[in-house]
Amino acid sequence: MTALPAYAGLFLSAFLAATVLPMQSEAVLVGMVLADYPPVLLVAVATVGNVLGSVVNWAIGRQVERFRGRRWFPASPAQVERATAWYRRYGRWSLLLSWVPVIGDPLTVVAGALREPLVSFVAIVAVAKCARYVVLAAAPMAFG
Repeated sequence: MTALPAYAGLFLSAFLAATVLPMQSEAVLVGMVLADYPPVLLVAVATVGNVLGSVVNWAIGRQVERFRGRRWFPASPAQVERATAWYRRYGRWSLLLSWVPVIGDPLTVVAGALREPLVSFVAIVAVAKCARYVVLAAAPMAFG
């Protein structure tokens, strides 16, 4: 039971990292790997949290016109424009870049704004974000 707060902290950092707040979950995950928490469970918790955070962005995107211009909006106009261009050019497969800093969060907002179905959104984003966390969890084990 003592590990529950640690997993909750990882979940929360991964969730917030995918939303409007400037957070990082990578250091939390790597730190927990180095502290000998089970990597598979860490990847699962971080992935679920990060994907759910992206779903928040998708939902904001669905209401983009109502929220655009608000101070807390998760992307600048330039980021939204760049992400829209990517999304229009590459379609839903651009969501494979949802893990990339700077462009990933705006892509998830644009996916909502351009009415990407939630099922395909979650499937593609989950693959991308899980792959990132697998690499992050494996790195300290490979070099440790």
